[in-house]
Order: sequence, then C-alpha cells, then structure tokens
Amino acid sequence: MFTDSHCHLSFPELHSQLPQILDAMSAARVDRALCICTTLEEFDTVHRLALEHDRLWATVGVHPDNEDVREPTLDDLLAGAARPRVVGIGETGLDYYRLGERTLADMEWQRERFRVHIRAARQTDLPLVIHTRSASDDTLAILREEGGFGGAGDLPHARGVFHCFTETAAVARAALDLDFCISFSGILTFRNAAELRDTARLVPLDRLLIETDSPYLAPVPHRGKTNTPALVPHVAQQVAEIHGVSVERVAEASTANFLRLFNRVRPATGAE
Repeated sequence: MFTDSHCHLSFPELHSQLPQILDAMSAARVDRALCICTTLEEFDTVHRLALEHDRLWATVGVHPDNEDVREPTLDDLLAGAARPRVVGIGETGLDYYRLGERTLADMEWQRERFRVHIRAARQTDLPLVIHTRSASDDTLAILREEGGFGGAGDLPHARGVFHCFTETAAVARAALDLDFCISFSGILTFRNAAELRDTARLVPLDRLLIETDSPYLAPVPHRGKTNTPALVPHVAQQVAEIHGVSVERVAEASTANFLRLFNRVRPATGAE
C-alpha cells in the first residue's frame, strides 16, 4: 500500500536489524522501499540489499556532502546504473549548509559532481534523486543548464524528485515547472514545520512522494527515535490532513507517482 521513496538501509544502525525492519514494513503495509546510495564505497552493499530482498530497490550516486570519498566519474555511474534493480541516480545535488570558512567558489567540486550525475541520468533515462540544502538557486540553475529541457540533442531531459523537501514554496514551484516530483519526510509532522505544510498544500497529489530518509527524521509521535520505512504511513497521514483526503488516497497517489517516476521498479513477486 505505502512506498518509502528514500531510505538508507545500508547504514549500520538499520542494516544490522534488517529482518526486524522488513517484518515491521509488512505490518505497516509498506510494500516497497528505495535504498539510496551515498558513496561509491557503499554501493555494493546498497545493491546487494535490492538483489536479496524483493521489496527493496537501489540507486547509485554520491551525496553532495560527502568529502574524502571516491569521486564518481560518468563511467562509474553508468556502470552502476546498468546493474539489475538499480532504478535511479543519486542521491545528488548541492549542500552549502556546512560551508564553514569556505566560500561558494570553493564548492565548485560539488557543482561539478552534480553535473556528472545529471549527465548520467540523461544518458540512462533514470530519475535523479536530488538533495538541496541552502543551495536551491544553484541547484535549479545547474539543473536547467544540464537538464536538456530545451529539447535539443538526442538524450531525454532530466527528470526526478527533490527529496526530503524543506525549501520555500517558490523553489517547489520551480521544481514542479521542471516536471520534477517533490518528496516529503517526517519533517512535515514536526510542530515547527507550519510553513513547510503550507508548501506541501501547493504540491498536487499527482506530483508528490513520501519518504522516511531513515534512519533520520522519525515522524511524530516517534521523533527522536531511529526511523525506519515502517514509519512512512505517518508522513502519509500528515499529507492526507493537509490535502483533506484519506490516507488511503495519499498512499495510492504517492505509490503511483513513485512507480511512474522509477519506472524500472516492478511489483514484488512474493513474500520474503
């Protein structure tokens, strides 16, 4: 019934409890989850999760915040995308939140990394999983420059999702104008997220995904605890209240959006 469009089951605190997590997903009617890659070093682990568990799928990419890791080349991403059950490129994007003493000019390595991911996504026609924090102007500018939205050339234009959305309504409209989906996490349930809930009200149900970003950002009433895909129905419930529809309607719409966007995903073939 529900789909968690973004989780990190390869991270140690979740990977060590995988049987219990899968059981909890079943109990919560969470039919599938997308396991997100954040470094090339962890890609084999992420991919193995998807190979070994019928309800799990994988992406390939390097998170913009990760330094001192193997830098992805276009060939690296294309090779990862060619593996079975890899359905997206990312997590990628820009994150200027922890600049410290650095300037925006110092972050050119991050912008170039993002460009490489966009090129891989276009060559494979796989969706991008975009992370943007304190960097929305540059994120959108590079996406427009590299995304092929003018229709020139032989490659399809970039497509994908802005995950764990916390930006303004203006950024949401810009992402929607580029035909991207927007995904909301447990942050939407937080007491201090009234402005984000207003933004979520502007996102049509046919362009909206839900996620946990687990093990982080557990939704109310589990805030502060380790998050898992089994808690994504709480995000759906908050979306339902915002849009004035049933939670079943949100589950149906967000799952249909996920399957349309991540169109390599196929229905589960049976119990695990």
